[in-house]
Amino acid sequence: MTTQPDIVIIGSGIGGATIAAGLAPTGAGILILEAGERIEDRPENRDQRAIFQRGHFRPKETWYEAGGEGFNPGNYYNVGGNSKFYGAVLVRYRREDFLEMRHRDGLSPAWPFPYEELEPWYTQAERLYQVRGTLGEDPTEPAHSAPYPFPPVPDEPAIATVRKRLKSAGMHPYALPLGVDIERWLKKAKTPWDAHPNSDDGKMDAETAALVEALKHPNVRLQTGSRVTRLYTAPHGRAITTVRYMRDGEEHSVSPKLVILAAGAVQSAALLLRSASEAFPRGLANSSDQVGRNFMNHNSSAVIAISPRYRNDSVYQKTFGFNDFYLSDGAGGPPLGNVQLLGRISGKILKANMPQVPEWLLDRVSQHAIDFYAMSEDLPHPESRITVDGDRIVLKWTRTNWDAHLELVAKLKAVLRKAGFPIVLSRAFDKRTPSHQCGTIRIGNDPATAPLDVYCRSYDHPNLFVVDAAFLPTSAAVNPALTVAAQALRVADHIRTREFAA
Repeated sequence: MTTQPDIVIIGSGIGGATIAAGLAPTGAGILILEAGERIEDRPENRDQRAIFQRGHFRPKETWYEAGGEGFNPGNYYNVGGNSKFYGAVLVRYRREDFLEMRHRDGLSPAWPFPYEELEPWYTQAERLYQVRGTLGEDPTEPAHSAPYPFPPVPDEPAIATVRKRLKSAGMHPYALPLGVDIERWLKKAKTPWDAHPNSDDGKMDAETAALVEALKHPNVRLQTGSRVTRLYTAPHGRAITTVRYMRDGEEHSVSPKLVILAAGAVQSAALLLRSASEAFPRGLANSSDQVGRNFMNHNSSAVIAISPRYRNDSVYQKTFGFNDFYLSDGAGGPPLGNVQLLGRISGKILKANMPQVPEWLLDRVSQHAIDFYAMSEDLPHPESRITVDGDRIVLKWTRTNWDAHLELVAKLKAVLRKAGFPIVLSRAFDKRTPSHQCGTIRIGNDPATAPLDVYCRSYDHPNLFVVDAAFLPTSAAVNPALTVAAQALRVADHIRTREFAA
């Protein structure tokens, strides 16, 4: 690729890597600019003290509250993005998530297209990410045009026991759709994969599933250590003409025909805002004044159930969830959210949040505990937003639907007590834990209220697309990775048809 590339993709996370895989067969010259580097195969990758107690992989970065107080946000910058550490839950939004849905705190708006529009791309994304799962267990499961490519990751015996207890308590536990080759993962070390970095160990993340496919094509090149700092347009023009980035302390630029932004919901919005110019004083793609707004971050809590009579000898644990409170509270009231297992919590992990308690005691407790993740929808709010102050990222998060989340946690605790766990504890996650950040550059049918059209193309700049979780108009209450991947494949198909048709 000695000439200017046809396409520059900014970021190699789920959105960027997946659209690269979708566009690679066009033969177009594609340059992927990634700010970070590849995760090396090191002992720290499976060292829970290094990961959770010492924060070995946590980036040294500070964002700021609207009032000026700084905090460490916990986002990762490496090839594959946050997916290198994710729980590999690759679940579809429910059909109802694409429709207007009333919650306690207000309306979750309808998408500009229905579930059926995205369904074929969900199927393709499941194939690309080699999803393990089974159909027919979850009453909220939307229609699938094909089964999962692989059977589900099996429950370990201690987990199968709890699944059986929950069924007896009236719940409908289902196998989580997972992008994990469990034999490969355990061959490296017997640990959970949730929050543990992946160095081609069996987890299907943006690098190991999608990027590896894209890089099989000689027209695709990945350039690491390249942090994009600004986008430029022609004077008073609508097209993006230049992508400016820093590499090895030096400033570089490139001039592609198409720019695809996939730096993450926060960083993508920040880049567009920092790229303000005389022609676009509020930032690029922002004639609607919606860039940075409608930031969403799932309301989420860890819920730990303990019983002296229960022995949890599982290694990875994270194999089932249930949605009995997803479409309503179980009694005809508003939706509450999703429940799924966390990766197995050990004394080493618990020690990070309880430093005064001896690790041996926390290990003893964890041997009699099982760990769940409760997740509720955060509704879009125009004053929940990302702004920039020079180099600073400023986050003003107006959390919504919190009472519904507290009720979900309460109902989960009641179910777990009914299932034989007399002690149930919970701990909410805050802004320092990225819980599926999304929504800052949303899609929509009206350019007055949305920066992007239904194919993630900027209304203001026809050669600019945004394909990370920023495009999501709603957060739903399930993990968004597969929805981002499905839309990235849909957008890739649209670009192939519109830009590279024979």
